[in-house]
Amino acid sequence: MAIYEMRAQYADGGTQGPMTYWHMTRDGSMTALCGRDLDAAAATTSDTSWSHTTEPICHTCGALYLRQVP
Repeated sequence: MAIYEMRAQYADGGTQGPMTYWHMTRDGSMTALCGRDLDAAAATTSDTSWSHTTEPICHTCGALYLRQVP
């Protein structure tokens, strides 16, 4: 069974500055479901936080995630 996690994307592309999006990753990957490479030091949260964040969630990651989970 796959393990999903949300990982932050920051305005500077690293881990500084304002957070711009949450992306969904699978099985500890640093590459989001949408294909964006994310920083290993970026903030993370459980996929159970889906739709409970103040920051936006990547639309493509969302669509792919919803097709992969029961």
